[in-house]
Amino acid sequence: MTSEAKEILKQSYNNYAHEREKNEFQVWKAKPRDAFLKLLLSEGKSTLLDIGAGIGRDSKFFMNNDINVLAVDLSDEMIRLCHEKEIESYQLDFYNLHKIGKKFDAVWSMNSLLHVEKVNLNLVLEEIRDVLSPLGLFFMGVYGGEDSEGIWQDDIYTPHRFFSSYTDVNIKEVVSNYFEIISFERIETGGKYHFQSIIMRKK
Repeated sequence: MTSEAKEILKQSYNNYAHEREKNEFQVWKAKPRDAFLKLLLSEGKSTLLDIGAGIGRDSKFFMNNDINVLAVDLSDEMIRLCHEKEIESYQLDFYNLHKIGKKFDAVWSMNSLLHVEKVNLNLVLEEIRDVLSPLGLFFMGVYGGEDSEGIWQDDIYTPHRFFSSYTDVNIKEVVSNYFEIISFERIETGGKYHFQSIIMRKK
């Protein structure tokens, strides 16, 4: 992603950080989150990296369930909101996860990798794989159902954000180059796109 594209994305989320803080939690997101936590606890996993953490709602959930969390986000305003929740968090993008200098039992990514251009998704998946400990777990949740990418002109956020989406077949093909897919669930959300909930393990 170009520095200009990153700046646009960061500005967009900075502009709407406080609005997102006030938004109610979408109930359908609880099921994949609970399922991932259950798997973490059953395997004795204790450290998690939340990438694209936003306001830190998921980070706080895992912390409240005895998981040690480190959160990163491109938006400095989102990181400020994470700090208010006493979450260890840093302003960092997907392409530089190695700069954290730590390995994690698990990585959580809820609706953040949909901002990665398709040509660069392999770079980000490599970064995620490299920060995972052996047999580490990775949750990736994105909206999908069709193959597309570009600036979403109908976006309610300004500046408008970049989104990419994949068919179920294609997203599974891409991630399986780096991870073993444990489960793939299609969740209907009532909109044009469904939600692709994927739990994976480092190969």
